[in-house]
Amino acid sequence: MTTETLSPAPPSSAPKTSTPAPRRWTRGVSSFLTTHPRTRLSLLLAAPLFWLVVVYIVALALLLVTAFWRVDPFTNEIVIDWTLDNIVTVVTGTLYQTVTLRTVGVALLVTVIDVVIALPIAFYMAKVASPRMQRVLVIAVLMPLWASYLVKAYAWRSVLSQEGILEWLLAPFGLHTPGYGLTATVITLSYLWLPYVILPIYAGLERVPDSLLEASADLGGKTWRTLGSVVLPLAFPAIIAGTIFAFALSLGDYITVNIVGGANQMLGNLIYANIGAAGNLPLAAAIALIPIVIIFGYLALVRRTGALNNL
Repeated sequence: MTTETLSPAPPSSAPKTSTPAPRRWTRGVSSFLTTHPRTRLSLLLAAPLFWLVVVYIVALALLLVTAFWRVDPFTNEIVIDWTLDNIVTVVTGTLYQTVTLRTVGVALLVTVIDVVIALPIAFYMAKVASPRMQRVLVIAVLMPLWASYLVKAYAWRSVLSQEGILEWLLAPFGLHTPGYGLTATVITLSYLWLPYVILPIYAGLERVPDSLLEASADLGGKTWRTLGSVVLPLAFPAIIAGTIFAFALSLGDYITVNIVGGANQMLGNLIYANIGAAGNLPLAAAIALIPIVIIFGYLALVRRTGALNNL
């Protein structure tokens, strides 16, 4: 009887676990982005910057280029024929000069009114109100922004009408509502843009140290002297930041003057009329250059004040 000896089976080698290629790739990308923060920031901003450049800036540039084209008087089609006729018409035309002065005047008046109203409100919110009251006032300032632009404009149309509540309140004193016109336009625009002026000024005043106000009081400074010599110089960039919103938004508005402005026109109305009814896009683009140039000039003036850092 023969005994067979069974040789032990060779040990089976266990499969080696390896990281899948996709996982290694993602880990490599993650490590690269961790050690290169600028690249990470660039990729993060790529999509919004692409949208801003292509959809907004390029579209605006293409629109403004049409200011140098013309419209065929017979077919009413845009002809790519480079000319300065539209620019000359806008610069030398009496109508456009009058409307430009009116628009700039309304925008400046709205800006001044909003700053005068916003300063005491923002100062109370930043330096006088308790933390709880600050939150309540911030919500109160933001609440008008929750309503539709058109709803607020038509509400003021109702208030300022000859049968409105303002006429009812002023009649016992022998006064009357201003009705529809430039005064109504200024009142409505001042109301619409007031929150945009209050918030930057409030943010600027909040950064003013309370110790400076206390030091001014300890040195004998009265209330008005403290406001004029301490508060206003430190809050000046924030005030200018608020004026940018009020001035720019008023300069380009055309809906409010249509609702409460009566027969008055602003630059926005001329642009809208030439795009819609007249179908003269090149002339509308030439008119649009006016507020753009004014805004860029205003921004160039206020850039050195540091106001743009408060936006």
